[in-house]
Amino acid sequence: MAQTTLSGKNKDRTVAEALSEKQRAISISEFFTKNRHLLGFDNPRKALLTTVKEAVDNSLDACEEMKILPEIRVFIEPTTDERYKITIEDNGPGIVKKQVPKIFAKLLYGSKFHRLKQSRGQQGIGISAAALYAQLTTGKPIRIISKIDPKEPAHYYELHLNTKTNEPEIVKEDTREWNKNHGTKIQLELEGKYHKGRLSVDEFLQLTAIANPHATIIYKAPKEEPVEFPRAVKVVPKEAKEIAPHPYGIELGILIKMLKDTGAKTLQGFLQQDFCRVSPKVSKEICEKAGLYEKARPSRIARNEADNLFKSIKQVKIMGPPTDCLAPISEEQMLKGIKKEIDAEFYVSVTRPPSVYRGNPFQIECAIAYGGNLPGDELAKIMRFANRVPLQHQAGACAVTKSIMQTAWKNYGLSQSRGALPSGPLVIMVHMASVWVPFTSESKEAIASYPEIVKELKLALQEAGRKLAIYVRKKKRAGEEHKKKSYIVKYLPHIGIGLKEILQLTDQEEKETTDILKEILESTRK
Repeated sequence: MAQTTLSGKNKDRTVAEALSEKQRAISISEFFTKNRHLLGFDNPRKALLTTVKEAVDNSLDACEEMKILPEIRVFIEPTTDERYKITIEDNGPGIVKKQVPKIFAKLLYGSKFHRLKQSRGQQGIGISAAALYAQLTTGKPIRIISKIDPKEPAHYYELHLNTKTNEPEIVKEDTREWNKNHGTKIQLELEGKYHKGRLSVDEFLQLTAIANPHATIIYKAPKEEPVEFPRAVKVVPKEAKEIAPHPYGIELGILIKMLKDTGAKTLQGFLQQDFCRVSPKVSKEICEKAGLYEKARPSRIARNEADNLFKSIKQVKIMGPPTDCLAPISEEQMLKGIKKEIDAEFYVSVTRPPSVYRGNPFQIECAIAYGGNLPGDELAKIMRFANRVPLQHQAGACAVTKSIMQTAWKNYGLSQSRGALPSGPLVIMVHMASVWVPFTSESKEAIASYPEIVKELKLALQEAGRKLAIYVRKKKRAGEEHKKKSYIVKYLPHIGIGLKEILQLTDQEEKETTDILKEILESTRK
């Protein structure tokens, strides 16, 4: 028989009892303190990029909600060889005083998680995680200046995050004069590593400028002159509307919770009120198939009854969710964005009609830049976006990359090895807009390969590919024609000389003969 008691002074206590004394709950902050790689803070280089990304995403969302054209400033200044001061400033609506500490120093706090509406942030982790990382690596607080009214002073905070309680600690608080009507400015000092090229802050901001052509971004990199990415359009993207969840997109556990929490008095009212696209007729049909009284109180629905309700939902035909919750870039603005930053000779863009996965609306867009000054002997450059945010890491795990590799680009006049990206002077931009992007991890770096998403990705790529193929083939024919013409120009004078000697022609006869030959060759070439 196994030994389950302890020896010595505590011989009457079981091992389980001893272990139970050591068990305790941990806060979300404690968890991410030890698992910060899940949020994109794997190493100093990536941490620098992730911090800028989260702050810029928040700034863009805030400006668009206020319906103003964003103007964002990003400054990165080295303080030591391993530490950097990051400053991000925007012209958004600002943040009300009481919300500042929780937004910047409390994980999983925000307004976006519970809303089915397209936005850049989803989880309420990003900027507070950056503040936590700065605190862990330098011990310094995050500094915030926020102003909501030109007639009032700005609020200034210095904040720490209490990792045991996941609550903000105010280090300093006061008011300051700030020469802006409204906006937010944050500053963090953290352990980081700056670099140029791929997977850098420089690349991220350029990609952000492409997917957000309505924004102006001013960037000052370490030891560099400021760079401006000017806006290409002066139109704020249309506002995405919030929608209720679609019945096809919920799971049984969520349905049970919704039944307990609803304010509706009847089961039929619950289905119509708490879900989108459920009409009185549809709700009645669902209740009938589930064998439930339509006027039953939702809170009194037993678990087995909820299970029947869940199954009956899948058996009833329900219209797809509304798509006004989406705000795609659009074909026109994608072209303006990519033309602004990518020097090519041919551009094409495609926006697919909205589709649905697990009850969540989404829309796929694609743009291609070809030729010009793009390198012709390399694999195509892939630019991935989700809700206008660049995805720079984990490309191999992303549905976008997989879909591009599975597309037969040889059909469109491009070179491609089996199971690889196409090669040539080519840039492929793909954007997914959705109320809930299915990322493969908390760091939001790759899109999961749901069949519905992969299907739409391939259809968008194929449509853009067909348009590209027309140009590539036309260019190829033009090249062949030019080559043939060059042969005529090069060799015809020699033929004329030869005919002159053989037929003993005069100079005038030689010229006339050469002209006739040229006309014949030109006509046969056509």
